[in-house]
Amino acid sequence: MSSRPFVHLHCHSHYSLLDGASKIPALVKRAKTLGMPAIAVTDHGNLHGAVEFLREAKAAEVKPIIGMEAYVAPARRTERIGGGFSGNEHNFHLTLLARNGEGVRNLMRLSSMAFLEGFYYKPRIDKEILERHSEGLICLSGCVSSEFSDHVLHGKSSDAEKLCEWYQKTFGEENFYVEIQCNGIQIQRDHEQAATDLARRMGLPLVGTSDAHYLMQEDSKVHDILLCINTGRTYDDPNRMRFENDQFHVRSPEEMYAAMPGHEEALANSVRISELVEENYKSLNLGKRQFPSFKPPGEKSPEDYLRELCEQGLRDRYGDSPTQVAIDRMEHELGIINRMGFASYFLIVWDFVRYAREQGIPNSARGSACGALVSYLLYLSHVDPLTYDLLFERFLDPNRSEAPDIDIDLCKDRRVEVIAYVREKYGAENVAQIGTFGTMAAKESLKEVGRVLSIPLARVDQVTKLIPTRLNITLEEALDEEPQLKKLLAEDPEIQRMYDFARRLEGTVRNVGTHAAGVVIADRPLRDMVPLQKISNKDKDKEVVSTQWEMGDVEKAGLLKMDFLGLRNLTSLDAAVRLINARNPDAPIDLNQLRLDDQPTYELLQRGQAKGIFQLDGAGIRDLLVKMKPDRFADLIAILALYRPGPLNGGMVDEYVDVKRGRKKPSYEHPVMKDVLEETYGVMVYQEQVMRILNRLGGIELSQAYACIKAISKKKMEVIAQGRKQFVEGAIERGLEKERATKIFELIEFFGGYGFNKSHTCAYALVAYQTAYLKTHYPSEFMAALLSSEMDGAEREKYFVDHIDDCRRMGIELRQPNLNEGMLSFSVGTDGAILFGLGAIKG
Repeated sequence: MSSRPFVHLHCHSHYSLLDGASKIPALVKRAKTLGMPAIAVTDHGNLHGAVEFLREAKAAEVKPIIGMEAYVAPARRTERIGGGFSGNEHNFHLTLLARNGEGVRNLMRLSSMAFLEGFYYKPRIDKEILERHSEGLICLSGCVSSEFSDHVLHGKSSDAEKLCEWYQKTFGEENFYVEIQCNGIQIQRDHEQAATDLARRMGLPLVGTSDAHYLMQEDSKVHDILLCINTGRTYDDPNRMRFENDQFHVRSPEEMYAAMPGHEEALANSVRISELVEENYKSLNLGKRQFPSFKPPGEKSPEDYLRELCEQGLRDRYGDSPTQVAIDRMEHELGIINRMGFASYFLIVWDFVRYAREQGIPNSARGSACGALVSYLLYLSHVDPLTYDLLFERFLDPNRSEAPDIDIDLCKDRRVEVIAYVREKYGAENVAQIGTFGTMAAKESLKEVGRVLSIPLARVDQVTKLIPTRLNITLEEALDEEPQLKKLLAEDPEIQRMYDFARRLEGTVRNVGTHAAGVVIADRPLRDMVPLQKISNKDKDKEVVSTQWEMGDVEKAGLLKMDFLGLRNLTSLDAAVRLINARNPDAPIDLNQLRLDDQPTYELLQRGQAKGIFQLDGAGIRDLLVKMKPDRFADLIAILALYRPGPLNGGMVDEYVDVKRGRKKPSYEHPVMKDVLEETYGVMVYQEQVMRILNRLGGIELSQAYACIKAISKKKMEVIAQGRKQFVEGAIERGLEKERATKIFELIEFFGGYGFNKSHTCAYALVAYQTAYLKTHYPSEFMAALLSSEMDGAEREKYFVDHIDDCRRMGIELRQPNLNEGMLSFSVGTDGAILFGLGAIKG
């Protein structure tokens, strides 16, 4: 700890959206380096970084103080009027710090209401809700933009005193402090003198803070660039918004005492305030599961009702005499689900999927949930895990407490209906979508900085084109990988300057949005559990209530997160089926009843005629279809797992194709490996296969086997070494020589990192087969539905051209109908021609 007691109680992180340049981990690290026992984060009007802050501070053994620089409306939060210095300000600032768990909850409530009820330029609260939600909060009178400062700076001593009396009454005398700052600007000096005089006159405690917007003093120019990005100005604009000096960094205690001589007591009070804060907010219970309970009919428990539904599903799926294997698997899964307390979770998903099915809204589970037989019995998934050897343990690890993750694909056009049903069932205040953060990636940060520095666009483009096209690549990685970029920076100081600023701003949050699929569900108002916000949707015609926390933080807070994924292909499949059944009412088709061995469908794929086919329409994967010649459903599952950079570059795809086409014989190190890998011609394609080998040859439990695979993919050497030792010892116990067991694990280590989730590819292969089947047997209806689905697509002109060319190749006539009939989508005439309107395309 520093020899001079001081704790920062007024800090902005990059979650103050383009007005703060400090990232949370660096901010906590800075406090630790400066010897501070605690630090507060007080972002503008929001709690976006609260969970990340708690996590980082705990890891660094620094006490976190969750705070917020609130925007307070001059009158009622619902009134759209001004106030403040010039009479037209829309809000005042106020510093609020959470003293305990209830204080954090009240900050959540206040911030939520600020967005949902008081938004006017900024998310605003008012005195009425401050009174209602003041418990557990410490109030500092605020910076020079506060109401208190407005009064003292304009000589309104009487108003300032009345306001302080109100704060004391609202928060309690021990929880209110007059805040003074000195970042080296005149208005703060004026305020400091007036505020100090009033505080002494009234006997109020002072606290010294620093308005910290960036980490180090040398970061002031980076923050300047950030402000220019925020305001759309250039760096050389003399009229742009700017801070007056470079003193808004996270200053050391020594710097604070030097900047505020005579206020040693006020600075020391910052530490006293931090000591009032509950350690890690233990009463908050973040991380404790806060799932809603599903209420079954009658007096049944969730566990009993889930069993009842599964037993009915067992009869529906397997007939009145299901195999003992199916019965045992159901019992095994239900035992784990109920023991872990997830019966309600499955029932909640079952309920909204049931609603979707009853309303004719296409849906299907994706991902590892398809490995659970329970998902199949509840009609969440449509692939039989027993048929395809999908593993429950890949979905739900009985040794860990994390909630399962059931992702549901829904018809893109009707997804909102299912979310509306959930809102109605659980209450609008108890359901929200999940927020996301848009951060500045490598190329974007270069473009933004280039604009601010007035560098010609052509030169900026020259630099961005040198950044390798790879997901999540950093500027530092790009510099290591691209010699031309390094040469350009060495030759051009202006480009070097742009790169340096961009690298320091890379990863900074620049905006908030709504997750494409995530929805959080609770059994009580969410504003008591997570801060909320309103975000305009992409069409700007309505607002969506979402969490202020991103998906990972929502889950870490113990809340129930669901993924409602809008899938365009389910929409086009449904439209195609309706067109088919309208033309053939006496013989309607059901996609879930299709045989999966239709040879004409595979022949279409073997020819590479897969444009418009789900997951198979890209040029590269169509070439692979021609090479592989898929002739069974297992090949479709495999091709979706293999068409990725790792397997393509690692030779796995060539091995699969060569063995399948008879050009090479497969080799198996052990009969168990033959049994497990014969389906994929000796290639370890799926994580489930590796799990089977680890389990059957090494005696490693399936759940532990998945942990070993994750360690291999993430190159966690300690865990891998432990897995190797356990596998070799288990294999020796089962009669293998040590050398052979070691060789098998080496194969697992090499190929295991490439392995893909078979449950996911199996579900997607089914949708791919269904689309291919319709294109083969009902080409007009399929193409009409496909064209209709692109009506609102981002690249509709490109896809219209591709699909229309495909129609012509297949000999399907496209005919323009009478536009006066008001056709809004594509349809099929009695002769099989596709009817369409040019107005729809141009419009």
